[in-house]
Amino acid sequence: MPSTAQASTLPVEAAPDRIDVASFLHEARPSRAERRREAKGVRNAVPLEAHAALPDSAARDALALLREQEADRVAELLPIRYSRMAESPFAFLRGAAVTMAADLGPLPSSGITVQLCGDAHAANFGIFAAPDRRLVFDVNDFDETLRGPFEWDVKRLAASVAVLARGLDLSDRRAVRAAEAAVRAYRMTMQTLATTSTLDVWYARVDVDELVHRLERTALSSTAASARKKARRNSGDVAVAKLTELHDGVRRFRDAPPELVRIDAEDLEEAVGDIYARYVATLSLDCAVLLSRYSLRSAALRVVGVGSVGTRTLVVLLESGDGEPLILQLKQAGPSVLERYLTTSRFGAAHGRRVVAGQRQLQAAGGPFLGWADATDAHARDFYVRQLRDMKGSIDTALLDADALTVYGEVCGGVLARAHARAGDASVIAGYLGSKDGFDKAVAAFALGYADITETDHAALVRALADGSLERHERP
Repeated sequence: MPSTAQASTLPVEAAPDRIDVASFLHEARPSRAERRREAKGVRNAVPLEAHAALPDSAARDALALLREQEADRVAELLPIRYSRMAESPFAFLRGAAVTMAADLGPLPSSGITVQLCGDAHAANFGIFAAPDRRLVFDVNDFDETLRGPFEWDVKRLAASVAVLARGLDLSDRRAVRAAEAAVRAYRMTMQTLATTSTLDVWYARVDVDELVHRLERTALSSTAASARKKARRNSGDVAVAKLTELHDGVRRFRDAPPELVRIDAEDLEEAVGDIYARYVATLSLDCAVLLSRYSLRSAALRVVGVGSVGTRTLVVLLESGDGEPLILQLKQAGPSVLERYLTTSRFGAAHGRRVVAGQRQLQAAGGPFLGWADATDAHARDFYVRQLRDMKGSIDTALLDADALTVYGEVCGGVLARAHARAGDASVIAGYLGSKDGFDKAVAAFALGYADITETDHAALVRALADGSLERHERP
């Protein structure tokens, strides 16, 4: 990594007790032109074509890597995780961030770091309400966030587009074209952001109304408009209606195991009281005051996602004095799957803090209730917390045709570039990528090859489920 870029990101990458604040504040900052020019030299060490390299997938066991994650998961939920991953190669890719991290680790690296999303596949972009209540489209999953080479996120996005294209029975040529379009959008957006003022980059966001307007007369037009409409309807009230019930005049969570397991009222304080109190202590004063107007009424264990199944996720029902409900989700945060191959988090074992810090860096408009609860002797797990379903929506990738998938990949590529520009240095990345399509073609070639690897891994999972070998192994 160029020295100028290292200096400009020192407080983000270093532990707080290792920062010489006085020296850092007085240090002159290199200009955009200087940072861009120095980054071009990185290409001599790591040519753009090097990003087409594929991992030696035979050197690792994908199922063994997945099994390693079982140690701190609820055993009874693991069959759900694996059955969801077995639905398709794309579902496998969604749940196998740990496998792709192992595959990316040995590959050539640019060394140009950003705060990675860590799991930037095509289904981890979506719609949600910003604090000003306008809908935005952004990255929306940060469980694996960590600092690392920017291309790791780009490769995961491109690979997911190629896998989705294969799922549509598209030719390899069309799959490459779709993946390349996503990477091109990333590169071109980064070029624009490299010439944008620092504050404008920080405040930039993708407004959904503007996005829908921009997508008129494209293959994604009706799908985007429909997703916006559904997001506006998908308020917290919808979650309350779906997940709760009235019992003797008191609202509580439904009990629908294994997807939703209500915690008995007498166990409520022991199960979530301390976690909730530690979470509130991480909030800004205004948000803590807001939550002080609500009391805890019910809680439940909930199954979420694909790769996350088995981790402990709690939902808590709060009510104001007037019976107005609010549901928060408390999700277990463990080590990022990237830590084995990259630097460890500056927050050490405080993984809830890591997730929240990463989200705040990458998202242009995070929710006001975002916070965390560190582990204690009484509760040995970290959690991060957010509001459940606050006008959230997404593009259903399973319903896209070939042209719509290409447009959607372009949208996600541009959004990912905006996130990386907030959490990294657009001038450095743009200087490395250049104005030609070498990076686009290299990563698209990687994406197609990785689609083959994903299909092979998915087939292995399906066989293991069919012959029972996955259930027979001993938990680590």
